[in-house]
Amino acid sequence: MVKMAPSVLSADFSRLGEQIMSVENAGADWIHLDIMDGHFVPNITFGPLIIAGIRKLTTLPLDAHLMIENADDYLESFSDAGVDQITVHVEACPHLWATIDKIHSLGRKAGVTLNPATPVSLLEPVLHKVELVLVMTVEPGFGGQQFIPEMLDKIVFLHDFKRQHALDYEIQVDGGINETTAPSVVKAGATVLVAGSSIFDAAHIADAFQRIKNSAAVAAGQMT
Repeated sequence: MVKMAPSVLSADFSRLGEQIMSVENAGADWIHLDIMDGHFVPNITFGPLIIAGIRKLTTLPLDAHLMIENADDYLESFSDAGVDQITVHVEACPHLWATIDKIHSLGRKAGVTLNPATPVSLLEPVLHKVELVLVMTVEPGFGGQQFIPEMLDKIVFLHDFKRQHALDYEIQVDGGINETTAPSVVKAGATVLVAGSSIFDAAHIADAFQRIKNSAAVAAGQMT
């Protein structure tokens, strides 16, 4: 089954509880948290204090994507805030193997990701250690960007590598996901879709969520 992980980056924070409830009732599987520090990416979002508040709003798994420098220094803080899984960038973690071990030692699932221009081969040494691999289909740092179709090759590679080596990681895709682009990433091998502005900028959040979910499900052969 293809999972849906709405990103609250594009949510209205004055109505955050209401909007999280809307996607949860519509069938969201996870809540995706885009953490930006203004250094690794040119934007600032929120940190552990806000996440602790979000934890009180939902029982869904909280999926944290750390777009920050010195990510190792903050793993414990995000874990304490209540996230269920932590994804880090290969570009920001010079000791990626140890970083993954630290995430696991905190009792959280570990994910790895990379910027669009970074070769996916850099992740090969750790793919057997993680529960999730995130393919960025836009440049990290801003919501509402256009999908980069060349990233489909990375999804195909990760799908093939997973099958060839009998691994079990989720292949998550984030960036420009909507009802038009969702089918192509699912057909390439994605198992988790992150969508932000295409859901939360819509007049009817639940309807927008359902359209993306349905288009992904059709591509996966889950419905006709």
